[in-house]
Amino acid sequence: MNILIVEDQPEACALLQDIAQQVYPGAQTTHCPTVAHALMRVTEAWDLALIDLRLLDGSGLEVLRRFKQCHPEVPAVVTTLFSDDASVFGALQAGADGYLLKSEPVCDLVAALQRIARGELPLSPAVARRVLGYFRSTPGADLRPSADLAEALTPRESDVLAAIGEGLSIHETGERLGITYHTANGYIKSIYRKLGIKSRAQAAVEAQRRGLLQ
Repeated sequence: MNILIVEDQPEACALLQDIAQQVYPGAQTTHCPTVAHALMRVTEAWDLALIDLRLLDGSGLEVLRRFKQCHPEVPAVVTTLFSDDASVFGALQAGADGYLLKSEPVCDLVAALQRIARGELPLSPAVARRVLGYFRSTPGADLRPSADLAEALTPRESDVLAAIGEGLSIHETGERLGITYHTANGYIKSIYRKLGIKSRAQAAVEAQRRGLLQ
């Protein structure tokens, strides 16, 4: 397990490293304290990224976007102290697979990262409430390009979208639909391209919008 931690505060970095070891014993963690440093390492092989948003030399969103371009199916989770709308929705639009507040109790952060292994989206409760409130109060709200810019999905792609919208992993999606891991992964890449989305969070929103989730 190789984990990239993008964090400029030593204390926060130590906390995240400790949490990562609790969730993934024996994991190798690499610490990048700046945007520049992270961009130099982002193309390497990673299994998980924990990315702060506000770094000394710029925004972690730049790292997040680049990471998801290089590793579209590797979880990238924002770990920050900020839960304002601009931060939350900017991160989700950039492709974040989760959004955790470092001010949460350590036990809650550990539990949130454990959910990644089950294919679930880790969101701190305050962030989840903000996201739900946004969609409830803003009819037609979107986290992706306008629907008229998206290509139509095939029936099989819709089945795959429903599965990942429910939180199933690629392996579990393949088992449900009777297809191989590589075939399921290929469908996911096609879905992301057609819909102009970058993360499972956006995929779940789109699956819900299309009425694919029971």
